[in-house]
Amino acid sequence: MPAHVCTARCCGFAAGRHGFSLVELLVVLFVIVLMTSLATLNVGDGGQQQEIESQARELRNVAEFALEEAQMAGRDMGLVLAVDPRGEATRYVYEWRELRPEGWRSPVLARDVLAPRTLAAGVELALLLDDVSAVEFLPAPIAADAAPQVIFYASGEMSPGALEWRHTASSVLLWRLEWDLLGRMALLPRGEADDADDLR
Repeated sequence: MPAHVCTARCCGFAAGRHGFSLVELLVVLFVIVLMTSLATLNVGDGGQQQEIESQARELRNVAEFALEEAQMAGRDMGLVLAVDPRGEATRYVYEWRELRPEGWRSPVLARDVLAPRTLAAGVELALLLDDVSAVEFLPAPIAADAAPQVIFYASGEMSPGALEWRHTASSVLLWRLEWDLLGRMALLPRGEADDADDLR
């Protein structure tokens, strides 16, 4: 009798137990894959945003250094911006120049600071200058004697303007580097850059 009761209880326990159906397992797996994909996309996008921000800040810092260098050396400095369509994605590059008696040439001093740079893919640059209606980028590679679009005068002045970073696919404004006649620079992130653009 006890053995029979035990068997009945065991059978009852087994009958009341439910497992996952194939459909339920597939739904759970789909949700896991979806969440993993979204997390990967967000991390990748965040990494790109950090890279763009880092490069924008570096350009501002080096531009401020170039303006100081122009005043100290008594020699005009310049920023050359170019577009490089070679490769899988279009990229923008920039180099620095100084005005010598023979014309615009690569800087002799502080070559490590004023070294050429290649910007992150996935962005589109727009250069806006007050005294020029449309500023075009040079083709890369940049010629050794290429004249710069942005000039840092030895007097400490600059032609007022701005450089904008926009998302290639959506044209959303990501960053905006502005400077005035006295060379005062401001790097505005998305939101602040939009507000500044609305005021114009």
